Amino acid sequence: MDDQSRPARPSVSTLAEPLVERLVERAAILRLDVTRSANGARIVDAGIHARGGIEAGRLIAEICLGGLGTVDIVPTGHFTRWGTSLSVRTVDPVTACLASQYAGWSLAQGDFFALGSGPGRALHAKEELYAELGYRDHAASAVLVLEVDAFPPEILIDRIAELCGVATDRLTLILTPTRSLAGTVQVVARVLEVALHKAHALHFPLERIVDGLASAPLPPPAPDFITAMGRTNDASLYGGDVHLFVEGPEEEAAALAAGLPSSTSRDYGRTFGEIFTAYKGDFYAMDPMLFSPARVTVTALSTGRSFTHGGFDEAVLDRSFA
Repeated sequence: MDDQSRPARPSVSTLAEPLVERLVERAAILRLDVTRSANGARIVDAGIHARGGIEAGRLIAEICLGGLGTVDIVPTGHFTRWGTSLSVRTVDPVTACLASQYAGWSLAQGDFFALGSGPGRALHAKEELYAELGYRDHAASAVLVLEVDAFPPEILIDRIAELCGVATDRLTLILTPTRSLAGTVQVVARVLEVALHKAHALHFPLERIVDGLASAPLPPPAPDFITAMGRTNDASLYGGDVHLFVEGPEEEAAALAAGLPSSTSRDYGRTFGEIFTAYKGDFYAMDPMLFSPARVTVTALSTGRSFTHGGFDEAVLDRSFA
């Protein structure tokens, strides 16, 4: 398909803008604090000083998906103790998850560091992934979600606005500590994105991923970042359930299903916290193939056949969550 015949790609920033405005309008009900930085950017505190909550996290997760996805809180029968899951679906999984939701923008200034996720990434679009996706967004306003415990410095806020190509007063930064309720929800809601990111690592053609559904159990939050990071990762690694619908030969769909689950990793079987400790806190020493859902089903649209690999491990979830 050439560029002229390719369907127009949606603007994730434009689609997310009304979701951001609704979040701000409901800030008091959602236990959020909304302020303006000295240079005019809108800052939404969803768990640093503000209490935040599960519903706030759900709405923030939909903002991260660039207005192309829905996140629901649903009961699940998979686990004895952990009966609540997040369910994620999108109308355009590659754009929603990889071009928007993926936490791929590294932001640093002095002692401050955060990974940016959400639609603003596609306005900057300097990650190598965007060249592969053939996508860059253009909009008059920007929103980024930062998984962080501190407010960003003014100089960094100005730089983010400049790199997004928007006025500073048209920039919204949503702050979601991993240890918070909202932060827990928005990270676990990446379960579908985790599968797409691994499909990309396995060199499966992303343009052939037509649709996707996913769920993962909602863990309790934790009082510290390391424990919270472990629980949110384990929710996908040992409880995540993903169903992808792909075009192309049936045997390639079967191979994708076999390669995707977290059980294919050398580090599988221990909690994220146990693995992190074993590698002395060196995140990059961990097997990158670990970051994937527990169970994966891939349906080949050409034949209608489905292939399922992997499985849940409630014992590891119990060690992590409890």
